[in-house]
Amino acid sequence: MNTPLAHVLRPARLLGAAALLGAGLIAGCGGDDAETQSIKVGTVAGPETDVMQVAKQIAKDEYGLDVEIVEFTDYVSPNAALADGSLDANAFQHEPYLNSMVEDRGYDFAIAGKTFVYPIGAYSERYDDIADLPDGASIALPNDPSNEGRSLILMHNEGLIELNDPENLEATPIDISNNPHDYEFREIEAAQLPRVLPDVDLAFINNTFAQPAGLSLDDALIKEGPESPYVNLIVTREGKQDDEAIQNLVKAYQSQAVIDKADELFKGAAVPGWK
Repeated sequence: MNTPLAHVLRPARLLGAAALLGAGLIAGCGGDDAETQSIKVGTVAGPETDVMQVAKQIAKDEYGLDVEIVEFTDYVSPNAALADGSLDANAFQHEPYLNSMVEDRGYDFAIAGKTFVYPIGAYSERYDDIADLPDGASIALPNDPSNEGRSLILMHNEGLIELNDPENLEATPIDISNNPHDYEFREIEAAQLPRVLPDVDLAFINNTFAQPAGLSLDDALIKEGPESPYVNLIVTREGKQDDEAIQNLVKAYQSQAVIDKADELFKGAAVPGWK
């Protein structure tokens, strides 16, 4: 049969185009599915990661979301990993710290949800009461911008020192206007504070690191109360905070099972910040 060549080629071209379009649609669906059904979230190693493990299971059971938890041992790396795309979200920092990192490093981050307030406390192996702290005592402070200010504000509120501006969340020892007891301050990486506790008279330690070291907030000589503004956050990149996967993670985290786990691990010292 003599069929014109054009009639032979036209269906073949259409078939090829349809095949390519179908493949593109399949690939597109697969990409979207992979994006919405699996995320990586960064946490600080220790009990906060154990709490996130509960949220991970809820996310899987209730929302079909696979959460890969990536653990860190410092406060700087989780934001660097979020910024370079290694993570989809992180859950370890409060807003004053987030703001200081954004200002310092230019990160384009957004808050997706709240987690817990983990009150900071001042611990001592040498004294049982803050009134016993002697003149010239050595005091260890976390050296990150906001937690150092957080500690100094707590000392100011206790009448131990005076700050130039007690509202300055990034205060450092140079912002102390009056140090009547001649305290000596040592600025230490937060994760190392439990280790240096035996070597100083007093150390301000975040609950993140205090609890794994066997320190109870009940033992702190001074501590924040539940009214603390330092609620921790689930943070993602700007424009991603309303993504379905991120919001499902937030909903999984803000659940009763997560509250129960935090109560178990932190002995009531983790206060839900979303209520």
